[in-house]
Amino acid sequence: MRLFSLFLFLFSPLWSGQQTGGLQIPATELHGVDVSHYQKKIEWDTVLARQPLAFAFVKATEGGDHTDSLFCSNWEQLGRLNVRRGAYHFFRAYGCGYEQAMHFLKTVEFQPGDLAPVLDIETTDGIPADQMLEEVGIWLDIVGKSLGVKPIIYTNQNFYERHLAGVFDNNPLWIARYSDERPCLSTGKRWDIWQYSNAGCLDGIPKEVDLNVFIGSASMLDRLCWFPQEVIPADAVLP
Repeated sequence: MRLFSLFLFLFSPLWSGQQTGGLQIPATELHGVDVSHYQKKIEWDTVLARQPLAFAFVKATEGGDHTDSLFCSNWEQLGRLNVRRGAYHFFRAYGCGYEQAMHFLKTVEFQPGDLAPVLDIETTDGIPADQMLEEVGIWLDIVGKSLGVKPIIYTNQNFYERHLAGVFDNNPLWIARYSDERPCLSTGKRWDIWQYSNAGCLDGIPKEVDLNVFIGSASMLDRLCWFPQEVIPADAVLP
């Protein structure tokens, strides 16, 4: 049996405590997925026909020269279907932050209303933490200035507490914690998106997929989207 019922089970703890006439009013929740070549070729029309989906993140790049083999297909299909889409870069700590930022910017063509770019950082690759954080900061600065938006940081709760707590606090945070209880960070920082499972089974997606939730309305999610004002050409951004 498909596991989409996870949505109903896992979101019950997310209901707010607001009450009207003695009844609890659930907070607005938007559901989404994130995918890469690992999920194989996705039938996005089927996904949207069978399950509610408010947003989707797609792996675009990794390191200084790797591009996900299914990025273009996923990106184009989501655009065709008018799904809020976001692109993420898997950061390699042993690599140069400038080169990785430029590779990402040259690969992804953002359109107004796309979700802000995402930096996926979940391993030190054996590099000292201070060196890793310096290169991460370079990536965030270049991509942020180029697009005129704060990039979203994705990480798991353990990595956040060990290496990112109290750092880059001005960036939106997408946190992974596979549980039916919401993440609670030691810094008190509020997360923006929660990846609550890596074992979702959805019609149209051949392999298990990560499931995510944004607590808020569609207009609130717009605050995490890219609506360009004056865009600086990538080649004009200095490291």
